Amino acid sequence: MLLSLSQWLIALYPDEFSFLRVFQYLTFRAVMAAMTALLIGLAFGPWVIRRLTALKIGQPIRGYAMQSHLSKSGTPTMGGVLILIGIGVSTLLWFDWSNRFVWIVLLVTFGFGAIGWADDWRKVVQKNPEGMPSGEKYLWQSLIGLVAALYLAFSVSETSNLRVLELFIRWVGSGFSNDLPPKADLMVPFFKTISYPLGVFGFIALTYFVIVGASNAVNLTDGLDGLAIMPVVMVGSALGIFAYVVGSSVYSRYLLFPYIPGAGELLIFCSAMGGAGLAFLWFNTHPAQVFMGDVGALALGGALGTIAVITRQEIVLGIMGGIFVVEALSVMAQVMYFKYTRKRFGEGRRILKMAPLHHHFEKSGWTETQVVVRFWIVTMLLCLIGLASLKLR
Repeated sequence: MLLSLSQWLIALYPDEFSFLRVFQYLTFRAVMAAMTALLIGLAFGPWVIRRLTALKIGQPIRGYAMQSHLSKSGTPTMGGVLILIGIGVSTLLWFDWSNRFVWIVLLVTFGFGAIGWADDWRKVVQKNPEGMPSGEKYLWQSLIGLVAALYLAFSVSETSNLRVLELFIRWVGSGFSNDLPPKADLMVPFFKTISYPLGVFGFIALTYFVIVGASNAVNLTDGLDGLAIMPVVMVGSALGIFAYVVGSSVYSRYLLFPYIPGAGELLIFCSAMGGAGLAFLWFNTHPAQVFMGDVGALALGGALGTIAVITRQEIVLGIMGGIFVVEALSVMAQVMYFKYTRKRFGEGRRILKMAPLHHHFEKSGWTETQVVVRFWIVTMLLCLIGLASLKLR
């Protein structure tokens, strides 16, 4: 919005408002987006916490949870709305409203946030600790994920929504031809030329898996004070750098990345997410004054997955978000092994002391702060490895 306003003022009064040309620089707007989201979060955080407390929106603790967590019962949850407010306001202020990629990321983010809101609402208002049934949750996640995947399949190589619509109509009319341009291939990091053609159906399937999988992985990680939000900030910031590279014809050609016009504007969203996440961490650090809830975790995970797909960095997301991946796999492995041993031996056995993985380390004697900070350090290392793939190719 501010970009369009500055362009309008410069066109009318080029001499008086020439200083507004700084708004044309993507890096300047990215810094301002981060600062805006950070200040919004710090300013409105206490008010949001008071409102959640007044509405008695407290976190229910499951009966089988860690005993050390029972004292957290009643802590305000659904604090993810504070993150979404910071991201939404800041992004709308600083990004180019004509950019289709930012709009699709916003739609996925707030769509998944709405699912999380409904889930949290059932937990705290209807007093159901399990919240929304998993089947219903996956249904809505799948709907949003498939719509985003279908749109992105034809938008990566085009610069306008009209052309995207034309390609979709042509695809349907051709009997669902399975071809996509090379820039939509699955890129393998650390190699210059290795990529795998996906085709339309492969692209849609991968995109669905990445978006929905990332959303649920972040949600599973959000179990300790500050555990999920800092890795989200680090991974999101790193993806912002990838977005800036693939959105630049100069840097993408130099670093041998596919040039995706318009992808650079995602740096604004990533910066806003980073600023909003740091503001939330101010109140979420141990002992937490507020919890993110599904409204924040599902939304942020969906955003990371969507950005990774647009920038063609799905594998790099898996590397940098390794903590999220391991947390999700730990739950899957625990459940599958328990069911297998119960069927084979008549009693369920466990691989971990408790899943997700962060609870296993707590059960092993780590304090909550030790688990959180050590997971942060691992994420920082993984992000540096992911960023190294920019040049090590």
